[in-house]
Amino acid sequence: MEPNTQQARREIRDLVMRERRMAVSEREWMHRLRGHGFAIRDTEEGRVVTSLLRGAAICDLPA
Repeated sequence: MEPNTQQARREIRDLVMRERRMAVSEREWMHRLRGHGFAIRDTEEGRVVTSLLRGAAICDLPA
């Protein structure tokens, strides 16, 4: 994995978690993420941030 890609994933994870802290509910959090072009998918391994445009997994979320 390229260093720039790792940095971008860290920044996306930070954005997602910052939005979670600001949201008052899970539903609002999901709405806020859609505004940034992201979604959360629940998997057996945990939650994953995905791109709304491509549906591709971007990064894992901490538990």
